[in-house]
Amino acid sequence: MGWIETTGGYAIALDGTRVLCRNAAGRTLKQVPPKLKDDAEVVRLRQLAEWLERHERECREQVDTWLVRSLPVPVALLARVWPDPAWQSALRDLVVAPVAADDSAETGRAGFLRNADPARGLGIVDLDGDSVWLDAAEVETVLIPHPVLLEDLAELREFAAELGVEQGAEQLFREVWRRPEGAGDVTGGASGGGGTAQDWRAYADGKFAQLRHATARAVSLGYRVRGGHAVCPLVENGRQLEAAYWLGDDYPESETLTGSLEWRDKAGRRLPLVEVGPVAWSEGERMAALVYAGRVVESDEEKAL
Repeated sequence: MGWIETTGGYAIALDGTRVLCRNAAGRTLKQVPPKLKDDAEVVRLRQLAEWLERHERECREQVDTWLVRSLPVPVALLARVWPDPAWQSALRDLVVAPVAADDSAETGRAGFLRNADPARGLGIVDLDGDSVWLDAAEVETVLIPHPVLLEDLAELREFAAELGVEQGAEQLFREVWRRPEGAGDVTGGASGGGGTAQDWRAYADGKFAQLRHATARAVSLGYRVRGGHAVCPLVENGRQLEAAYWLGDDYPESETLTGSLEWRDKAGRRLPLVEVGPVAWSEGERMAALVYAGRVVESDEEKAL
């Protein structure tokens, strides 16, 4: 962006989302001088910078929603938003796969997204390293597959590193969790130690000095808090679900211990663990693990007391 003249011989410009300032001698300053704080041009440029930051965040969040909820995305929509740098930053180099007639992802035709054009379709680098186009006349929608659904994920990550792929939204290098064999067995103990077939207790008994610490951590990670639970809305195979991780419902200043992780359908029915699909399981456990990581960890000396 070009320099905008302002009062006192100063000029300002926007570099990404950062406001730059130079003095009358043409030297770029480390920061905008305090005396220009209320200058009309500075205020307008800072408001624009704030809007751009918010727009970039919203683009990433929308792409993350498409990925987590396995939502088909029209090729025409991707082509329309592609010229926007914020959208392009969020979308570029994501693995996309055409949607087949049965609504499944054709992962054999997947590739890293590099371009989008209303007439030509999507330009990708396929998994053989060739640059090809997914014809807009043939491919109307694509999926941004969750990494837990991608075969040979480790090899795909290595290939991405070779290509110098840097994804603006977490996909390939997003941590994934898979349901352990036997999880949901009432008598098998696979639910984390004494849970039922509808509970996963691997992240139970995480101690927080105050309940508000746990809820604030969940919110800061982008999750909702409702009825004592951290909640993650999900869609798998067209079915609306949510993962819910117990944080507590006492006074915000009171100490709390986390409880079990569970999954529910749209009607609120708790699902047996064996019914939880791979994406819902991975994202639910991801939520619980991220919140649980903020617990109070006692030292070995404290544990011995």
